[in-house]
Amino acid sequence: MSAIITLLTDFGTSDSYVGEVKGTLVSLAPLSQLVDLTHDIAPGDVAAASFVLGRAWRTFPAGTVHLAVVDPGVGTRRRALAAEVGGHRFVAPDNGLLSDVFAAAHAEVVSLPAPPAAGATFHGRDVFAPAAARLALGAALGELGAAVSDLVHLPPRRLRTEGRDLVGQVVHVDRFGTLVTNIPASAAAEDAPVRLGRHAIELRATFADVPPGSPVAFAGSGGTLEIAVRDGRADAALGLARGVEVRVAAR
Repeated sequence: MSAIITLLTDFGTSDSYVGEVKGTLVSLAPLSQLVDLTHDIAPGDVAAASFVLGRAWRTFPAGTVHLAVVDPGVGTRRRALAAEVGGHRFVAPDNGLLSDVFAAAHAEVVSLPAPPAAGATFHGRDVFAPAAARLALGAALGELGAAVSDLVHLPPRRLRTEGRDLVGQVVHVDRFGTLVTNIPASAAAEDAPVRLGRHAIELRATFADVPPGSPVAFAGSGGTLEIAVRDGRADAALGLARGVEVRVAAR
């Protein structure tokens, strides 16, 4: 039996860590297809990992196993988890990384025991990869560990209505410096500016609708409002970061 296994980590690619995880996976589940989501999550940035995984997982077919390791608490009492959500399986630390996945649908979750030979500092290779391989080979979730429900969740992202305004926040900054918000683009008035701090940015279709160096708000590919600077970085040019409040008039 073979399955797709996706990988998301903060390991980067200048060391052997990703290769060692992949080596473990192909040794234990040699027919599996490995797909890299990203290994460039900022070190320890669990919130970014949760957002990226939450955006990407549903583009894969049912039966895919998602291995996600951004784990600043490795070697502590934090639990290792395996989960099943919407026909997909997930393996990750219990530190909030699966918050966006768990928000999407009902989850069944088990706690993974550490293998006797597992080291204290590389659970991606020694704990999570073997569990992902077992799931890829068809193991039932209950074969891997005992069910748990008291899971760690990241703080919920703010999204509310205030008068005629939708009020949300920047929830992610991508590698281009684009500010991704949690405001559904379909709910925003077409002729209303998007307001962030002292900035009021007109809503357009795409980057080329404004001159180089100018900010632009648009409906991003994830379905929410995003703010970019043409040929630049919105985070640097506007002096804004994840968590800043965003307002726009509702339809």
